[in-house]
Amino acid sequence: MDPMFREVERDGELDAVAVEEPLEIRVDGEPLSVTMRTPGHDEELALGFLYGEGLIAAARPVGLTADFAANAIEVAGPLLRDPGQRRFYTTSSCGVCGKGALEEVAAVAGAPLGPGPRIARELLASLPDRLAQPAFERTGGLHATGVFNAAGELLWSREDVGRHNAMDKAIGRALIDGALPFSERLLCVSGRLSFELVQKAAVAGAPILVGVGAPSSLAIDLACDRNITLAGFARRGRVNVYTGADRLVD
Repeated sequence: MDPMFREVERDGELDAVAVEEPLEIRVDGEPLSVTMRTPGHDEELALGFLYGEGLIAAARPVGLTADFAANAIEVAGPLLRDPGQRRFYTTSSCGVCGKGALEEVAAVAGAPLGPGPRIARELLASLPDRLAQPAFERTGGLHATGVFNAAGELLWSREDVGRHNAMDKAIGRALIDGALPFSERLLCVSGRLSFELVQKAAVAGAPILVGVGAPSSLAIDLACDRNITLAGFARRGRVNVYTGADRLVD
């Protein structure tokens, strides 16, 4: 059975549902964070998460712990900085103001992004249709992030019950392959565009981010601040562009 879903009985029939389990990320044996995720690509998830928080700058040894039955994964330290109170933006509010959130990302991501590729609006609108989501097709319960080249070709995609985890997995894959920053890449997500997704895209150096759903106000503010082309409601050949429209060609 695929670890990403399992079969349960529904109305007398078997139905595939997405698996959701906790994963504890440890650094040099010390617990750092726990996230609810769909099993699979856990090494990529751990590395992508730490990279997005500015705690590592490159891939490093990572593996399942001896007690993986307890859903824990070990990453080699040390970290680049003391995580302190670990103000991870994993909800829509987190108790911080918009200005503080933008400053936090700027401190990790550095300068706003460069020009990046120029692409046709039609291509941008088509990316969700090119996004591979095999586990979603089985369960209807997973989010996806896809990494595309400037020609709109899907390079790889990752799925997870958490939209932020799906992007961490996709970025973690790039970190392992030495494929960061995403200066000439396009990112596409299967749902709405939250602040945390724009944050992760900014740290990974992705100049273009498109989603099937709507962006939040803080996501738009951050995309504008980081010079990211942010587009939402990419459906049926149409797309709304909220920031960075100068990268589009008709």
